[in-house]
Amino acid sequence: MLLKLVAWWIVTLLIATGVGSMGQPYAQGDDDGQESANGVSTDETIQQPGPNLVRLTKDYPLWIDTQRNLVLVDGEICLREGMLEMFACPRGTKEHESIVATDSPAQYVHAALLAVGAEPGRPVQFAPEYVPASGTIVEVFVLWIDQDGRKRSARAQDWIRYHKTDEPMEYDWVFAGSGFWTDPNTGERIYYGDGGDFICVSNFATATLDLPVLSPQDNVDLLFSALTEAIPPLGTRVRLVLRPRLEQKEEDESQPES
Repeated sequence: MLLKLVAWWIVTLLIATGVGSMGQPYAQGDDDGQESANGVSTDETIQQPGPNLVRLTKDYPLWIDTQRNLVLVDGEICLREGMLEMFACPRGTKEHESIVATDSPAQYVHAALLAVGAEPGRPVQFAPEYVPASGTIVEVFVLWIDQDGRKRSARAQDWIRYHKTDEPMEYDWVFAGSGFWTDPNTGERIYYGDGGDFICVSNFATATLDLPVLSPQDNVDLLFSALTEAIPPLGTRVRLVLRPRLEQKEEDESQPES
């Protein structure tokens, strides 16, 4: 609750003062109107930035779209082959098992998700029994410019191979919310997700976004790997677009009280 209140205060202040501006994600090319392997159109996520985009901090490339309830964060491709425990991690953490390294720490993305209406649930629980992570479903898209200068987009799931079907992953992520611990030596409060567990495909009790299904961490039991043929070259600059699925909440709120 304290994190949510602080996040809302920070974001409200930034919007009121108009901090930051949106760097254009594309310099040239046309949208190719792709449909993902799971049959979901990504067109809506690649509209040109408008006046409702607010940069949340001058230190990191992170924005919210206050009209469409989107969070945008920049990064780059750091892995194209191999087993995965994450889809995305903050730069300098778990690039050896993540496809994307983001330029922003996870705690700022957490605050941005709160600002656009997402609600954290709770991280996965393993004992005394397994309880899956919960929270608002968050759709994750990737934007980039290919080597021919064309604007491209994909669902994050389409870059992840699910070994049980040998097809792209179909599961959605939920906003589990991670958490904080206090360093006993310095008194500093540290956000768990900043250590690497940002957008996870293996279950972690420290995950910011996690899958709401059982997905082991043990190397021999990992369920997911990079879908190499779908992923741009290493070092490609990308923009992640996080879209909380808020429709159900809005529908519930619109119903008259009985």
